[in-house]
Amino acid sequence: MQRELGRVIEQVSKEKGLDPSLVIEAVEEAMKSAARKTYGADLDIEAKYNEKTGVVDVYNVKTVVAEVEDSDREISLQEARDTLDPEAQIGDELLIKLDPSPFGRIAAQAAKQNIVQKVRDYERAMIYDEFKELHNTIQSGIVMRFERRNLIVQLRPNVDAILPADQQIPRERYRQGDRIRALITHVDESARGPQIVLSRTDPELVRKLFEQEVPEVYEGIVEIKDVVREPGGRAKIAVVSHDSDVDPVGACVGMRGSRVQAVVQELRGERIDIVPWTPDETEFVCRALSPAKVSRVVVDEEAHAMEVVVPDDQLSLAIGRKGQNVRLASKLTGWKLDVHGESDYERRQRESRRSLRRVQGLGDLRAELLLADGYKSAAELAASDPEVIAAVIDGTPEEAAEFIRAAADAAESERIEKMVLRVVRAISEAAAALMPEPEEATDTGEDAEAGAEESEAASEEGGAEAAAEDPA
Repeated sequence: MQRELGRVIEQVSKEKGLDPSLVIEAVEEAMKSAARKTYGADLDIEAKYNEKTGVVDVYNVKTVVAEVEDSDREISLQEARDTLDPEAQIGDELLIKLDPSPFGRIAAQAAKQNIVQKVRDYERAMIYDEFKELHNTIQSGIVMRFERRNLIVQLRPNVDAILPADQQIPRERYRQGDRIRALITHVDESARGPQIVLSRTDPELVRKLFEQEVPEVYEGIVEIKDVVREPGGRAKIAVVSHDSDVDPVGACVGMRGSRVQAVVQELRGERIDIVPWTPDETEFVCRALSPAKVSRVVVDEEAHAMEVVVPDDQLSLAIGRKGQNVRLASKLTGWKLDVHGESDYERRQRESRRSLRRVQGLGDLRAELLLADGYKSAAELAASDPEVIAAVIDGTPEEAAEFIRAAADAAESERIEKMVLRVVRAISEAAAALMPEPEEATDTGEDAEAGAEESEAASEEGGAEAAAEDPA
């Protein structure tokens, strides 16, 4: 029996991966609980596991006092010296060994439940501490089951994680038993144990995959500045090298694209654009829109926006499928991007120039200065501050105020003209819709024959008349 308890402690420690001292502590707590149920809850109980004998000794702790007031926790000096320790002094704490044989079935069952609960709590705490350290790392597991479109993934025996539906790459499909790699994004404590949440859509997954595939990234020679992605479709990463001899893009691509292809394969074909980072924000925007070539960039610092002009044949390439390329470039650079083709940009410039030139007294030179500063219409000029306009056109605030008043008149005239054009267009469309459709002339076969006969008779009559008139 004594050796059996030691074997149980050793076996539980190995199976659960726990330190034996934790299992011993659970057994001691269980014995203390059983003793209180048997001898009373008011006693001060201590339990100690004896490794030599393999048993848990249970004691009642009593304090030596001159006059006993609480017999459950105190003992007189005389009694202590007579029965326990001849050298006992007032204030000493003495251990009185209790007989565990009176522990009843209920107490034993409670002790067993206590041990199981304690071991489970220790195991959960150990799992939580372990996986808390693994936060933001890629882990591999096996798909065990499906719960409301969520995947339950076994990371190791008795440790499950959840891959929520919104963290799965669109169009990815898994079956029970499939192996899966995902990023640990959350490790939370709960009443049921540690809650481990995985993700396949987090941009950090791309960063960690490159760290595994590219030694230069892992060692910090090449730094991934930022990652943006639309899971399952496309991703963009900004990279920079801290070593002038190392090309950051080439390091990430690898020999014949082997490194980047390994990442693409793990992400089930997600396209990855590797963009060399630069502190020049305009140049960075141009690079982020690759593979499209940029012709011109107009920066609006106040709105933190850029108007990007590309050749007409590059417009669809710059925008991307359903706007994906420009959307990812905007996220990567942190700038609001407005992409136009060259012909559309020139048309808009002509309209803006025409609108500004309608401002009385402004002149072509001032109009061009305002246009270069980002003013695109008389309405924008009318809503501006005189001092700001004065600085742009190199004039006085009084002149600027006069131009702003004239711009308000011009903007009102434009508004009325546009309204009239809309009304005229609407009337034209309504009139066209109300006009009856022209009837098509369709002759039946009988009508055609009758017409032919009439024509033939007429020709015969004409010939007879001509013959009658001829004297010959």
